[in-house]
Amino acid sequence: MGKQRAGWRPDRLREQREAHGLTLEKAGERLRAVAEQAKLKGIPAANPQTLWQHEQGEVFPGPHYRRAYCLLYRATEPDLGFRTALPGEESSFKLTPLDDHLNGSHVLAVERAIHRIAPGSDEADHFDLQQRIIDAWKRRHTGGDPHRPVLILVGGFAGSGKTELARFFVQLTGWPLLDKDPLTRPLVERLLIALGGDANDRHTDLYREQVRPVEYDCLMQSAMANIKCGISTVLTAPFIAEMTDPTWMQRLTNRAGSMGVDVFPVWVRCDEESMREYIGFRSAARDAWKLQRWDEYMATIDLDLRPAVPHLVVDNRLGTAVTLADQARQAMGAM
Repeated sequence: MGKQRAGWRPDRLREQREAHGLTLEKAGERLRAVAEQAKLKGIPAANPQTLWQHEQGEVFPGPHYRRAYCLLYRATEPDLGFRTALPGEESSFKLTPLDDHLNGSHVLAVERAIHRIAPGSDEADHFDLQQRIIDAWKRRHTGGDPHRPVLILVGGFAGSGKTELARFFVQLTGWPLLDKDPLTRPLVERLLIALGGDANDRHTDLYREQVRPVEYDCLMQSAMANIKCGISTVLTAPFIAEMTDPTWMQRLTNRAGSMGVDVFPVWVRCDEESMREYIGFRSAARDAWKLQRWDEYMATIDLDLRPAVPHLVVDNRLGTAVTLADQARQAMGAM
C-alpha cells in the first residue's frame, strides 16, 4: 500500500471521475491534455493502471499529478481528498465553463488567488499590492497603469513555490520577471569552476562568500535597469539573507523610492514535506546536496523565519497558493 498521508481519501478521486462520467482510460487522456495545456513540468503518463492505483490508495499522486487532477476536475486538493484543508483555506473552488464570459468567473478566480497575499507584519499593506496586480491585469490591454511602478521581491526557501507564484503575478500583470536561477546560473557555474569548486555547490563557504554576492548583484542590477525606465518588475530568489537584513532592505527601498518606485517584499510560506517533495520532483543538480543530507539541510533553516521589514506573506503550505494560481490561470484562459 502507498504511504499513508494525513487526510488522504483516495475514494474521493474515484467519485470525482465517476461524477464526470469518465472511464480510467478517458480520464488519463484528459489528464495528459490538461497538463500539456498548462505546461506543467513532468507531463504525467496517466495510464489507467496508475490512475487506478491512485484511486485505490496504493500510490499517493506526485505533485504534477495532483496539479493536473485539480485542473481536470476544477477542484482543490481537499476537494479531491488528497489532504485536509488548512484553517481558513478555500476548500471548494467551483467554476463555470470557460466560454461563459458573462458571469465574471475568471475575475473571481484571479481575485481568490491574489487574496492569498496576506500581511506578514503589521505595517505591510497587502491590499495595495493586491489592487495593483489586479488593476495591471485589467488594464493590460487598455493602456497604462495609474500607479507608481513597483518592484516585487518574491522570496522563500527552496521548493516553497516562489517561482510559480512569481510567474502567476507576471501572467496577470505583463510585468517582466527576473528569476535568479536562469538569469545567473551560467555565470555562477563557470565562476565556481574557475575558483576550483563544484558547479552545483550552493552550500559551502566558497559559494556563500565569493559567488553568492556576485549572483545577487547581477540580479539586482538587472532589476535597477528596469525600474530606472519606470517598468514594474517581479524578482524571484530566496532572498533569505537580504530580506532579513533591515539595512539591505532599507537601502533598496530608498534607492527605488528615489526613482518613484515602491518595493513590496513577499515571503512564500511553505512546509517541510511539500518543499522536499517539490525539490525531489524538479531533480535539479544544484539540489543534490540538500536531498542527500536533508536533515542536515533542515537544521540550517527556520521555517518560522520572516523578513525583518514590513512584508507580505503568501501561505503555500501543502501547495494551496499554487493550486489557486493554477485555477485562476485556467479560468482566465492563460493556460
